[in-house]
Amino acid sequence: MTHRRRFLTFLATALLAAALGALPAAAQTLDELRAAGTVGERYDGLVVVRDAGAPAKVRTMISEVNAQRQAIYAKRAAEQGVPADQVGRVYAREIIQNAPPGTWFQGEDGRWTKR
Repeated sequence: MTHRRRFLTFLATALLAAALGALPAAAQTLDELRAAGTVGERYDGLVVVRDAGAPAKVRTMISEVNAQRQAIYAKRAAEQGVPADQVGRVYAREIIQNAPPGTWFQGEDGRWTKR
């Protein structure tokens, strides 16, 4: 199995675990916030609050989601001997493919597009 294939297999497993309950309340809430356009996904695998009027509760949740993601990216980067931001970009591609329709994505150029 190639290095890339192992990584993608790990990534798919991690995303499936998150979808099945590793983040029980946050995952559902995140999808609801995505659907409402309150938050979006970024090119580096992190979540961004898009609505300036979002309550502190939403901002706290997004900070927690990003902290969990960054921990996963750092762990995987250490295992693979690559920079964490590179891992985040790979995860971002998977997140984009698996996110529900209507999710907003921010590219490196700062532009937002809707899935």
